[in-house]
Amino acid sequence: MRTAASPRFDHGAALRVPPAHDANSWRILMTWLGPQGRRMDQPGAVEVDTPMGRRQALPGDWIVLSVSGDYHIAGSPGRWGEA
Repeated sequence: MRTAASPRFDHGAALRVPPAHDANSWRILMTWLGPQGRRMDQPGAVEVDTPMGRRQALPGDWIVLSVSGDYHIAGSPGRWGEA
């Protein structure tokens, strides 16, 4: 039973940024991102348009597409100083 205090989750889909040498996975990722994603000069890096502006994702990071249509970056452990 759902109560008024239950949170609403914005479920979506996610893809993990592949290693720089994995050409097939990069093709899939870039097709999925469309114009919201751009390869960067740094091997394995991609720039993604998010609600918080352009963000960089590296191999091992997750790119999440929410139901609202926005992309979000979820860094791999240790990426932003987390243990």
